[in-house]
Amino acid sequence: MKKSDQTTDSQSPRPPSAPERNYHGRIFSTPEKDKYLDSVQLDRLEKSFREWTKAAPRPDVLRSRRRILLIFLIIRYAGAKLHEAANLDPGRDFEFDKGFVILGRARGKSSHRRKVQLPEKLCHEIRSLISDPSLNKGKQGMFQTDPGFVRRKFYERAEACGIPKQLGAPEVLRKSRAVELMQSNLPLPAVQMLLGHSTPNLTSSFVSFSEEEIQQVTRLIVEKEFSRKTSARNSFFGSIRTIEQGDIQTRVEIVTLGGHVVTTVITNDSVQRLGLKPGKTIAAEVKAPWVMLSKNGHGLECSADNRFNGTVDKITRGAINTEYVVRIADGTEVCAIVTSDSSRRLGLAEGDETWVFFSSYSVVLMSE
Repeated sequence: MKKSDQTTDSQSPRPPSAPERNYHGRIFSTPEKDKYLDSVQLDRLEKSFREWTKAAPRPDVLRSRRRILLIFLIIRYAGAKLHEAANLDPGRDFEFDKGFVILGRARGKSSHRRKVQLPEKLCHEIRSLISDPSLNKGKQGMFQTDPGFVRRKFYERAEACGIPKQLGAPEVLRKSRAVELMQSNLPLPAVQMLLGHSTPNLTSSFVSFSEEEIQQVTRLIVEKEFSRKTSARNSFFGSIRTIEQGDIQTRVEIVTLGGHVVTTVITNDSVQRLGLKPGKTIAAEVKAPWVMLSKNGHGLECSADNRFNGTVDKITRGAINTEYVVRIADGTEVCAIVTSDSSRRLGLAEGDETWVFFSSYSVVLMSE
């Protein structure tokens, strides 16, 4: 991502009616919709690349297209820069057993290399592709091809599936991956680490998590994203702070990367089955119908263990139900679905401050 894409809140456009929001050190602002691809467009573009590769008329063309496909997949899922993807060394820069690709270069005595998590299924596919001896031009040459040629093919594939040519650029795909992960509630430190950004203005609640812990969080979300096996809309990622076991059930407190505390009560058997212990990285999910909303600070007066102050980002009204998307202090989006009658009584509008709250019994834990 270019430096021009790294903006602070004070530089980011904001609707005049919207109140100031605290993003806790956010240095990435979501660009205008016409400047990045959403997940549906990214999937369509990937399908276009795959079909184009399979349709190669000759073996030499197939080899060339497979190289382009490999570069696309690394940029699409690892947020790599074009030159980073094109200079990968299959023998050095992949840790397939752990699911990592290593991007960047060592410069003198300092290293600017970073490990980026890839989905397990994608690792198997890439491993299979690069094991093809016909692709091997020497260990360090397997990915190498003319950057101008790569760009032309990216533009062509975008236009082939109805996407504006300029949105097929490698830089746009890298930016789109960052937006996609942030919209999936991957915490900002993990997105910054993935992109290779420095993080000088992170709050202490972020800094208290190690690089290994942030990588664990990233692995949880990319695997969930790749498999799409869950319908839960709200996900919180962090580490277990306390475990208080009772006769039948156990109370578990999780500290998120944004510094919030999420509390859940689960059975003692679940604690054993998930292998829970203090310090373990975990995902906590809450379905949207279990999330309640309140105005004017009334969320503080209820018995729910989990209460967060935020701002209404989006409202989708229906005849029976209304969906609210609320952004809390660290930028995490929380979705709530209420009846339309309740929505009218609430009288919330986009940009309004509100409280979201949910019971500890509504939280489901997802372990690796």
